[in-house]
Amino acid sequence: MVKEYIEQNQTRFLEELFALLRVPSVSADSRFKGDVRQTAELVRQALLDAGADHARLYETAGHPIVYGEKRVSNDAPTVLVYGHYDVQPPDPLDLWNSPPFEPTVKDGKIFARGACDDKGQFFMHVKALEIMSKKNLHGCNLKFMIEGEEEVGSDNLAPFVKEHKDLLKADVVLISDTSLISLDTPSITCGLRGLSYMEVEVESANRDLHSGVYGGAVANPINILSKMIASLHDDQGRVAIPGFYDKVHNLTTEERAEINRAPFNEEQYKKEIGLEALYGEKGFTTIERTGIRPTLDCNGIWGGYTGEGAKTVLPARASAKISMRLVPDQHPNEITELFSNHFKSIAPPSVRVRVKAHHGGEAAVTPTDSKAFLAASSAFQEVWGKKPIPTRDGGSIPIVALFKRELGLDTVLMGFGLDTDALHSPNEHYGIKNFLIGIETIVAFNRHFGKS
Repeated sequence: MVKEYIEQNQTRFLEELFALLRVPSVSADSRFKGDVRQTAELVRQALLDAGADHARLYETAGHPIVYGEKRVSNDAPTVLVYGHYDVQPPDPLDLWNSPPFEPTVKDGKIFARGACDDKGQFFMHVKALEIMSKKNLHGCNLKFMIEGEEEVGSDNLAPFVKEHKDLLKADVVLISDTSLISLDTPSITCGLRGLSYMEVEVESANRDLHSGVYGGAVANPINILSKMIASLHDDQGRVAIPGFYDKVHNLTTEERAEINRAPFNEEQYKKEIGLEALYGEKGFTTIERTGIRPTLDCNGIWGGYTGEGAKTVLPARASAKISMRLVPDQHPNEITELFSNHFKSIAPPSVRVRVKAHHGGEAAVTPTDSKAFLAASSAFQEVWGKKPIPTRDGGSIPIVALFKRELGLDTVLMGFGLDTDALHSPNEHYGIKNFLIGIETIVAFNRHFGKS
């Protein structure tokens, strides 16, 4: 019944998703504020059209939160669906093979910013709601909270959750914003890394200087910043900040073996991202490096003259953005302070350093023996014919820890993307098969969890 409905309405489902993808809801850029609000309105209407009893926008100090609800029975469990309608900036535009906000289908994949992260994934829940409403298949009460600031740190989500605890009462949180091992090997994410995101600036003279007149006598901020960033790792690939690993929990041999049970082809992995060799902390596998170990990476660096031709200057300043992915027990505020103190301490007296914290979030590990997780596992077994493998994901969804802390709720991370979907990169895409089978699996989850 469900599969047939999806097949009959596939074209319409995709066109409705494309309408969402065409609106550039870039939360990081104030120029797109109107587009972000337009997307929120589209999401609200989509929930109503799908069968929600009511849906509205809740204003925040930033972008609005869309809340909707479908109530079935006082005896039924309640699922709180979380997602986000904002997207990453599309830059660099010249690396896209098609316009980022004009959905293009190629080789069975939808290419557009937000196709997978997270418009395509949260919209599966909207379509699942439609199917359950049309076919009277509701097993659970449903609440939807779709926000517009996830890509900039969700600063206004915590105040909203604290203020609306009664509104958000539920039995579990369900999120589709993670990935599968593959379409052949389904998986459910049971762990996420945390995040601390920083911006640094190194300043020397009070203006750009002539590199011939002053070169050799004045510190070059680009040179200094480059050395400082390079010193943040040792020759073993470990982060060289004192105290950084103090609270990192070392997994047992058995736990590491379980994590490495997931199918992984290193040669294919390298081929997909165009590399001859991999790099990372010595003593750990690639799966471990991207799931259970903390990291530090420079995400952007700028300074001096970068235009066409040559300009011989010593720049007055140079800047960089640096993110650290954290593991359980590493608190983002503590890591932020450790980083700030260390970065300032390694600067030579010939420059001035400023450090700014942007946003962060705690790591999270979700239980694999809860009724909700077992319902998700049963849903995959029913639809995919295979039992999903529990995995640790390298990305960050800070609100998972927030939901546990403020609402006392565990989260099931039932994502349907793939690591190869180019999230946050040019040519982001999402498989049509992933989208459609995701809808079917979500309907099955609600049925199994309702029975539990």
